[in-house]
Amino acid sequence: MSQISQVRSSQAQSSQALSRDDLARAFAAIALEAGAAIMQVYAKGCEARMKDDRSPVTEADEIAEAIILERLAALVPDVPVVAEECAAKGILPDVGSRFILVDPLDGTKEFLNRNGEFTVNIALIENGKPVVGCVFAPAVDTLYAGGDTAWRVQHGVESEISTRDYPAEGLTALCSRSHPDPKSEAFLANYAIADRREAGSSLKFCRVAEGAADVYPRFGPTMEWDVAAGHAVLAAAGGKVLMPDGAPFLYGKTDSGFKNVAFVAWGQGEPAAS
Repeated sequence: MSQISQVRSSQAQSSQALSRDDLARAFAAIALEAGAAIMQVYAKGCEARMKDDRSPVTEADEIAEAIILERLAALVPDVPVVAEECAAKGILPDVGSRFILVDPLDGTKEFLNRNGEFTVNIALIENGKPVVGCVFAPAVDTLYAGGDTAWRVQHGVESEISTRDYPAEGLTALCSRSHPDPKSEAFLANYAIADRREAGSSLKFCRVAEGAADVYPRFGPTMEWDVAAGHAVLAAAGGKVLMPDGAPFLYGKTDSGFKNVAFVAWGQGEPAAS
């Protein structure tokens, strides 16, 4: 049975009756459908256009976002949705304490470079915190989701995930493949780092969530829809996302157009500096 058929039935339930885990499974069904559409474009190839912010957009981004918005409108019609491509066109809803963030194709550069490390991201925000999230990497058939618990579905096999205790020999740090960040390297110099690894898109949060790494700092520019779903999965797996000074990292920054400040994703909270 496909991942889509396994979780699609969740969408038929009343959103008011859904637990956080049920809602994560409903998000997963939507992400799987959008991911299938992305892979059709991936197979035939496409050209990128540059948006006003000089970031690339493709046919796959737009098709995936249309699918996600339609499905979310049926699933949670009263919850406003902030989606990347709509936002790029100036289409932004009024948001309150509860809203959804969507990145239909996180890692467009990875998509264009055909390295497989691109994802579909959907997250529910409540009172500034991501409480439900789904990250689907269609090219590698791996899905991460989190609500009250966190899990991974890889090649049809589902397993619970959690962050790991920090290794005595030092932390494994994740770095962005497409966006090298000297400030992040300077931050990591304060800690005992045993290994550094690269990963694309929001998969960096998921690597920490599943215990494959311990810390992911990001001082370069990001948008809320880039990171909210991965943050939700990580939080459900026992991790934290904090500002560099240790303050909570929150969402709903409407005054800045949903632009993020620097953050650090930790598997077990901030350790003592070395």
